[in-house]
Amino acid sequence: MTRLTHFDDAGQAHMVDVGGKSETRRIARAGGHIDMAADTFALLQAGNNKKGDVVGIARLAAIQGTKRTADLIPLCHPLSLTRVAVEFSADAAAKRLYIEVTTETVGRTGVEMEALSGVMAGLLTVYDMLKAVDKGMAIGGVQLLEKQGGKSGHWLASAPEHKE
Repeated sequence: MTRLTHFDDAGQAHMVDVGGKSETRRIARAGGHIDMAADTFALLQAGNNKKGDVVGIARLAAIQGTKRTADLIPLCHPLSLTRVAVEFSADAAAKRLYIEVTTETVGRTGVEMEALSGVMAGLLTVYDMLKAVDKGMAIGGVQLLEKQGGKSGHWLASAPEHKE
């Protein structure tokens, strides 16, 4: 079993030393979804929510979430992101909104946590903006879908819950 890298030999939490690692191009892609009632989904699709463009604001929140990851996750390294892309897609039959966040950097550590933080920030923003009409919305399926770069190379989720 691989040891947990955020603990030293004495079991104390620490920030991983990445100083000796090579800088490489690193990419991560994460996704998730939010399920809602039919009336809420119709309101989202109509785009006439009194708080404004829900998806547009959630896109900005997702981008901001990627940039603030080190402020939220105590042992994450602050990273200089070179690109963040946020895509939304809707499944009318399931009354589900999907989000996918791709993050990129050239650095010594990966951007998986940034992609995952962006997904959560985007989904939580959708919830916040629509909760007045639907407190029963459910966020789910948040997961890393793919990562590239670094020593471990390319990794792809074998059975993603997220609709790709």
